[in-house]
Amino acid sequence: MKYLNLLSFVFFIVFTSIQVCLADCDNLQDSCPAVPPEKQTIFINGLPCKNPENTTAQDFKTSELSEAGSTDNIFSSSMKIVGASEFPGLNTLGLSIGRIDIDADGLITPHYHPRATEVIFVTKGKLVVGFLDTKNQLFQKFLSAGEVFVFPKALLHFILNRGFEAATVISVYSSQNPGLVSFTSAAFDNTLESIEKLKIRLTSLSASEIHNVNDLSLSGLDNIHF
Repeated sequence: MKYLNLLSFVFFIVFTSIQVCLADCDNLQDSCPAVPPEKQTIFINGLPCKNPENTTAQDFKTSELSEAGSTDNIFSSSMKIVGASEFPGLNTLGLSIGRIDIDADGLITPHYHPRATEVIFVTKGKLVVGFLDTKNQLFQKFLSAGEVFVFPKALLHFILNRGFEAATVISVYSSQNPGLVSFTSAAFDNTLESIEKLKIRLTSLSASEIHNVNDLSLSGLDNIHF
C-alpha cells in the first residue's frame, strides 16, 4: 500500500509539472534579463539570466519597434517579432512583442504561432483580420485604429489592409519565443496574380463556405492555396 501511495504521489508530481510546462514557466524571481545569445556558455530551454548585479534599467527598455519595417516586397508588408534575445527584460516573463506594417492593399499571409496567443492593437489604418479554428470555422472582422483583436494560440490567421493608407499594428505574444509557421513558400505561388486572388478569397470567405481544410483553396482559380 505504501508503494502504491508513493507511486500515486510521483504520478501526481509528474502530471502537475507537465501542466505547468505547457506554457512558459512562471518566474521564480523579480526579473531575469537574458544573457545575449552570443555570450551564452550553456544552452538551455530558454535563455540564461544575467548576473543580478549587472541588471540595469536599460534591460527593460527597447527601441526595436520604433521604426517601420520595410514593405518593399511582393506582399507590401513587414512583420517583426522581438523576444528576449533582443529585449533582455522579457526573459522568463512569458511575453514577446511585435510590429506589423502594411501598405494599402498589403497582406500578412496566413501563418500561425505554435507557442503563443497573439493580441493585436491597431494604431493606424483599417484592416480585415481573421483566424480559422480547429472546427474550420472562420472568425473575421474589420478593425480600425484603436481596436484590438486576439488570435488564439496555434490557429491559422491573416491580416489584410483594405484601407487607403498604410496601417500599423502592435502585437503582444503569450510566449517569449512564439515561433512562426508561414504557408508563404511551402504552399503558395508567390506571384502578383496569385496574391491578388488570395486577397479576394480572404475577403470573401465566410464560415458557411468552409467544410474542411482543402476548402481553403481558391476554387476555380489555379495554384492558390494556403
